[in-house]
Amino acid sequence: MSYKSILLNVDIDGPIGPITKIAIDLARRTEARLIGFCAADAPLPVTMAPEGAAIAAEVWQQLRDDIQKRFKDLHAEFDSLVAGSVATEWREALDNPNHALVATARIADLIITGAAQGASSGDSYRTVDPGTLALRAGRPLLITSSGAEQAPTGRIVVAWKDTREARRAVADAVPLMAMADDVIVVTVDSEPGDRTAAGIKDVATFLASHGITARTEVLKADDESDKLIDFLSSADADLIVSGAYGHSRIREWVFGGVTRSLLDDTRLCRFMSS
Repeated sequence: MSYKSILLNVDIDGPIGPITKIAIDLARRTEARLIGFCAADAPLPVTMAPEGAAIAAEVWQQLRDDIQKRFKDLHAEFDSLVAGSVATEWREALDNPNHALVATARIADLIITGAAQGASSGDSYRTVDPGTLALRAGRPLLITSSGAEQAPTGRIVVAWKDTREARRAVADAVPLMAMADDVIVVTVDSEPGDRTAAGIKDVATFLASHGITARTEVLKADDESDKLIDFLSSADADLIVSGAYGHSRIREWVFGGVTRSLLDDTRLCRFMSS
């Protein structure tokens, strides 16, 4: 099991160097094809006066022309960073970044993106929303931390909860965990018992079948998010693997939960599946 195609989403406003280096590192180690991708669009200026319509259209076209020019510059920078080290392709779209990236995800085994502002991702015309992407892409998502420049394969922590999404994430992350120096499977339960212990043991057994040795930790706490974040800090994790939207998706996104906490923590590299 390996990644054969990696889709790298680059932010039109950059910088793209750090995240591109992570993608190159991972593509080289998995012998995957690296697909650089950028999408952005410009909002149509609003005008109430009929005589302003022509000016608004001219401004809008100029903004879109500027985006097209930026695409060319990013493509050239991407090629310069790769410098022939891995097989590559470049794609761009003058479109809503979320819609365009979700559509392009069908070509990839893994998506890599940044989220400098966490879950509050900023200008929807120029940046992808990581929550939307995790929900809609149908592919595992690696969200890089601020400043990271290497594939996060030192210490990987699996945030286990017995949900469909978490099971999917563990399976999707096997190629990364196979490269890791250390893997810890951790679960948080307010009243841990035999069922909790059996579940986390099964995850370790599954990983062992793929040649991955994993330690396990069961943490007792009522507040799952706070306890998990504290554990990640103390464990000095390079990557956290988790399912996205393990509870009701609407409830978790509106009221918080582990998914929102992880998306907001830009110090971490996060791997999510849903």
